[in-house]
Amino acid sequence: MILEFFIFLLTTFVVYCVYSYKKLHKYFEKKDIKYVPGVPIFGNVLKTTFLKCHFVDDMMKVYNAYPDERYVGFMEFTLPVILIRDPELIKSITIKDFDYFTDHREFFTEESDPLFAGSLLLMKGNRWRDMRTTLSPAFTASKMKLMMPFILDNTNNILEYLDENQSREVNVDDFIRRYTNDVIASAGFGLQVNSLKEKDNEFYKLGSTIFEFTFWQRMMFMYTSMFPELSRKTKARIFPDETYSFFRNIVVSTMEYRKKEKVGRPDMIQLLMETPKEWTPDEIIGQVFIFFAAGFETSASALVMTIHELAIHPDIQNKLFDEIKSFSEKKELTFDNISELKYLDCVFNETLRKWSPAIILDRTCVKTYELPPPREGGPPCVINPGEVVYNMVNCLHMDPKHFPDPEVYDPERFSDENKHNIKPFTFMPFGSGPRICIGMRFAMIELKVLMYHILLNYKIVKSEKTMDPIFLKPHNFNIKAENGTWAKFEKRA
Repeated sequence: MILEFFIFLLTTFVVYCVYSYKKLHKYFEKKDIKYVPGVPIFGNVLKTTFLKCHFVDDMMKVYNAYPDERYVGFMEFTLPVILIRDPELIKSITIKDFDYFTDHREFFTEESDPLFAGSLLLMKGNRWRDMRTTLSPAFTASKMKLMMPFILDNTNNILEYLDENQSREVNVDDFIRRYTNDVIASAGFGLQVNSLKEKDNEFYKLGSTIFEFTFWQRMMFMYTSMFPELSRKTKARIFPDETYSFFRNIVVSTMEYRKKEKVGRPDMIQLLMETPKEWTPDEIIGQVFIFFAAGFETSASALVMTIHELAIHPDIQNKLFDEIKSFSEKKELTFDNISELKYLDCVFNETLRKWSPAIILDRTCVKTYELPPPREGGPPCVINPGEVVYNMVNCLHMDPKHFPDPEVYDPERFSDENKHNIKPFTFMPFGSGPRICIGMRFAMIELKVLMYHILLNYKIVKSEKTMDPIFLKPHNFNIKAENGTWAKFEKRA
């Protein structure tokens, strides 16, 4: 009996695999979209799923397979996705015809992940519009300026750490992620944390688990992606309950204390409490959580990869140091004058081109839309509500048609003399259109302040472990060097 039941289950699974595999092919063939045949169940992401390569690498293979197509087919497990390769089409989807593509893809259901799903990132339609309108005043320049002291406090912690470890080979991935963790803890949650000294503090430990998927979490992500309705019914969750409880307790207790004692602090919780809208605790939890999730890993990867590139390109580092030194001799760095550091801006833009944490701008069609033909002489493509498109970011950034010699790290691409050569909608590290990253201004300040002070005080030196050239560590989303980022920091005279 048990054997018969097992054979039945196995047969059902095989039939489902064959059915969904053929269904994917028919989807693209019916729309006359070229595609790379994938593997049953896994589609084009088999290697990513089992950490044999990075998600970017899997996407690049499909993106490069048909260089003359405006868009191509991509199989993410059993989900058919249209990869948009044409910058003009990306402009239409993210701006001109935004009303047809207002929503992100539902990566997480509210049942599987209430923190992510209840945040601005994954809200849909009018609910998203209302939340974006409400949140926007909290991210103005004047409000971000109030957070500058939190960034400077944590920058000083980094300088102290480097002073204690000068000329030693250090793990850049580790201390930079502790920096971004502490900045978000302070600016977002009102917590004073020094993760460089309190290495096992609960905020850092739980925060780190969000971005380092275990094998079980990768399988759960695959399950919720392939069977969204079933995952809702079974209330499948990707993260453990203690993660949700931890962040919820911080926000609720902080709000209660501030209301009771009538005290305030210019951090994200306070800014949200002061908006005209009446918030439920869960709504504030979702927004502060996504502020943490977006700021922790993406800011960290941009900083780490910049340090890595500067370590293996001393000529670029020297030019940046000259600008910073000259600036420091004339004035003190402030929120109002940081934009004067033009080459620093070029350096970060080049890092975000070559190693963008964004990867894709995903959009779900909300009403029937007609794409122009994928090639000359082809038929137009009708996209129906619920179907998904990925507007490419990293693939465009690394396309020699848009950025000559894309593997070369060259900040001069973004200089005043050269930036006019960059075709619109080929450089989008923070997204595009109404869904552009709301925390972009804060992120850039966080990056620039730390890099300014590090280079003013230390020379970044390549060590034995410094990977050169850089290859990505296999992962679903995180941007990290395959062997990590290691460097020495020598105190400047």
